Amino acid sequence: MALEGEPTRANNWAWNEGRAGVSNIGRSRGRRGVGRSRAGCYTLHEPAMSSRIILTYEDYAALPDDGKRNELHEGELSVTPAPGIRHQEILANLAVILIPYVKAHRLGRIFFAPTDCIMTNITVVEPDLVYVDNTRTALVSERAVEGAPTLAVEVISPSTGHIDRRRKMVLYAQHEVTFYWIVDPVARTIEALRLDTGAYRLDGRLEGGDPRALPPFPDLLLHPAAIWP
Repeated sequence: MALEGEPTRANNWAWNEGRAGVSNIGRSRGRRGVGRSRAGCYTLHEPAMSSRIILTYEDYAALPDDGKRNELHEGELSVTPAPGIRHQEILANLAVILIPYVKAHRLGRIFFAPTDCIMTNITVVEPDLVYVDNTRTALVSERAVEGAPTLAVEVISPSTGHIDRRRKMVLYAQHEVTFYWIVDPVARTIEALRLDTGAYRLDGRLEGGDPRALPPFPDLLLHPAAIWP
């Protein structure tokens, strides 16, 4: 992790346990140390300087496996708790529906978390589920999807809803993820968003008890009873 204009310092950051959020590693006056901002973020204190630390994929790959979800959002570390049981049940149900369909129609490939999507060297995200169509399969390497998938799916939870609906939506749009599904277990809805001139527009919504197809799978009827536990 290199501080802009200075040599790398291996101990310049640490996680301060608290509410999950996106890191904001900076400098302020006073004794050097790590504190918590109002957003529950990483904050580095060091005397008489003000500069931002940018983390890279190499820093990200060196993080310990502590059971939390780590992502890089434009060089800032985002840490959220491991998902709960209902989240995992819904994700498993979606995978059971989507994987056979994509395989049977030879549409591309589907992966589910933990699978990294390396958008750039300073932006690495881990959607709950990703679909890479046949035009993008060259992006799939042994370590990750190295670029924007066709579809990113996020099952929101109390600790991630604000990130999934704001920060990650912006990142996915910036890096040209064509479709984005936001799955809400409480409302029992799936919002299917399509990228349109740099921003997402609602292009379909699954709600209530009626089956519905959502883009980018116009011929696949999703049955709510098969999704919600």
